[in-house]
Amino acid sequence: MKAGVLRHPIVIQRPDYVQDSVTGEMTMVAWMEVAKTWAAIEPLSAREFIAAATTQTKVSARIVIRYRDDIDATMRILHRGKIYNIEGVLADKDSGRDYVTLPVSEGVNDG
Repeated sequence: MKAGVLRHPIVIQRPDYVQDSVTGEMTMVAWMEVAKTWAAIEPLSAREFIAAATTQTKVSARIVIRYRDDIDATMRILHRGKIYNIEGVLADKDSGRDYVTLPVSEGVNDG
């Protein structure tokens, strides 16, 4: 992947939980920064958006970053004041270790 394609600075965050000492319930208390990195952000095309709507998915864009093995669908991405919820993590089709594609939905992710 060429560096010029990765032109958007993003912040990847994960939820941080604490366990209630009385009930034992896990409660999210904050979003913790995992990494700051560069990404390619591509909105879905009209055709992809219509196809996504027919399968009841809420994916509205894809974000591509250099390969990381510490990203999962519980996390979120911040970019220019927007919150993107990660809906999945897809490895690249060739080596599986060059880049990852993150299908995302826009919106507030409170945990």
